[in-house]
Amino acid sequence: MATSTDTKTEITLKGSVAIVSEFFYTAINSILYQRGIYQPETFKRESKYGLTVLTSTDDGLLSYLKQIMSQMSTWLLEGNVQRLVVVVTGIDSGETLERWQFNVCVENKDDEAGFGKGDENLPQNSSASRKPTDQKKSIREIHNEIQAIIRQVTASVTFLPLLNEPCSFDLLVYTDKSAVVPTEWQESDPRYIMNSQEVKLRSFTTTVHKIDSMVTYKEADEWEL
Repeated sequence: MATSTDTKTEITLKGSVAIVSEFFYTAINSILYQRGIYQPETFKRESKYGLTVLTSTDDGLLSYLKQIMSQMSTWLLEGNVQRLVVVVTGIDSGETLERWQFNVCVENKDDEAGFGKGDENLPQNSSASRKPTDQKKSIREIHNEIQAIIRQVTASVTFLPLLNEPCSFDLLVYTDKSAVVPTEWQESDPRYIMNSQEVKLRSFTTTVHKIDSMVTYKEADEWEL
């Protein structure tokens, strides 16, 4: 007998924002754990998306992420988010070592409203033709797509260079110019990595939002020069 999660339903904007926000929170925690940014003993195991995932128990980090996710949800509801980037920086060298990028695209959004703006390789006013997406999708289908991305984050230790110095992280949120930005937020440079390698990860769609993901990194040989 099929469960409610197997039933295809029309995902609302609020429902999609909740799914995307939860994914961002889980992905950030997974990156911080897998890349050793925080000590492993500061994480706890949880069951999510049919996987065992690690989430932080550090009070300072939790408070920071709660603030970021709250503002992200507001911007997502308003259609102002273009992408989220997790930047990993070497504390000693001050160099950007990894950029985990999650592009946000509003599905079936017309060109006039800025459709396609989530692609970093397209100009702000560019349009991109896309086929209409199925407007109904089950939560199980969405979770299966998210599960594949989280698995790739977990497997990243097999292809990413070892981080040979203590590292910190920053979250960069790219928004439309029309977005209302709180005073405590600051503008930042893109923190690009010169001569980087890039690995494209899986994507998922709620039928309202599509999230494309990738990681760029600095090769180990360059760190040692």
